[in-house]
Amino acid sequence: MSLFSRAITSLKSEGPRQAASRVFNRLSIDLNTNKPGESLVHPDDAVAVDWTVPALFETDPPAPVTKNVKTAWIISPPGRTSGGHQNAFRFMDFLEKAGHSVTVYFYTTESKPIDVAAIRLMLQTTSAYPDLRGELRIYDQATGLDADTQAIFATGWETAYPAHRHPTNARRFYFTQDFEPAFYASGSDYVLAENTYRFGFHGISAGKWLSKKLTDDYGMPGDHYDYAVDKQHYSFTNTSRRGEVLFYARPPTSRRAFEFGRLVLTELHRLRPEITINMVGWDISPYWVPFPYVNHTALDISQLNEVYNRCAAGLILSLTNMSLLPMEVMSSGVVPVVNDGPNTREIFESPYMDYQPLSPGAMARRMIEIVDDARQVEHAREMAESVARVDWADPGEMFIDAFDRAMAEGPSTMAR
Repeated sequence: MSLFSRAITSLKSEGPRQAASRVFNRLSIDLNTNKPGESLVHPDDAVAVDWTVPALFETDPPAPVTKNVKTAWIISPPGRTSGGHQNAFRFMDFLEKAGHSVTVYFYTTESKPIDVAAIRLMLQTTSAYPDLRGELRIYDQATGLDADTQAIFATGWETAYPAHRHPTNARRFYFTQDFEPAFYASGSDYVLAENTYRFGFHGISAGKWLSKKLTDDYGMPGDHYDYAVDKQHYSFTNTSRRGEVLFYARPPTSRRAFEFGRLVLTELHRLRPEITINMVGWDISPYWVPFPYVNHTALDISQLNEVYNRCAAGLILSLTNMSLLPMEVMSSGVVPVVNDGPNTREIFESPYMDYQPLSPGAMARRMIEIVDDARQVEHAREMAESVARVDWADPGEMFIDAFDRAMAEGPSTMAR
């Protein structure tokens, strides 16, 4: 039975939310996994892009345009729990609401066919994704993008190659959410990912730290947008004391440091075995964990707030760009315990963000202190109120302003 057929059967028997959870739980793994020796970018795309020679969109930029811009987004196939995809679709939605058009092209080197109908069903039945009006397509190397496309957005590093190859002077943008070379050991994919920051695209980055790094290290011009909270899904509802903690655990995503977090929580459990540990973000059952925990797997975004509101502290590790989770759990009254560093401190300035050195013992003790804090409830309320004013409408305006400014620049200002 095909993925789409299973989705329809599950949808009829379980309803849309449960159907999405059951059928698409593995979509983010299946559509984005490559075998050893393979790369996320097609070999001929990688060879065709010679970034040492200025491209047409650099030497002969298009005339300024700001109204009804036809945009194309090249992106890997989305999964139900992929925060990066959810965020990218959020900003596509901002473009549509600003009067521009969006066409989404799914790019992959996987031999497994992309089921656009199944992806569309997933998008429609997962509350984290907006309802886009634009068309969803499979990227075809033979046909590429529509010839009248005026602005092209690369997303993951591999998509920068087909974005560069488009044979017109449409403006190029790079929607960067992380420093992606750090996803790999030093090697071929590291180099291929790093080179994309030299392509001459205009970056629009998640947070100041990433935007500054790409400009300082690679000379990539660009803007950034600030982080915000989806207040439709995250809010402070539990005003009682809390005796539980959570860990954002995604073992396949090495930058989320699952193994290190496991060390932290092993020590926490040794010191305070009565504290309930909640695992969110992934199905942890296949992995060795030497302490009892509640396995919430990859919950739909609509189910997270209830779990968060049971917890006093949340261990959220990010060894590259910081994720949206610290602000989201703060909105639910959870103190985020995060690794200290410029990649976390320079994203969101808040006295409620709990920065800790990467010491398992120090992090474990700090989480226990948060649970035991006599002012736990008052602190949680104050923290939630501090982010209640931060709405995605503001980053959306920053994004649209940056896009409009780049599209309005004349040829003389865009040429290298």
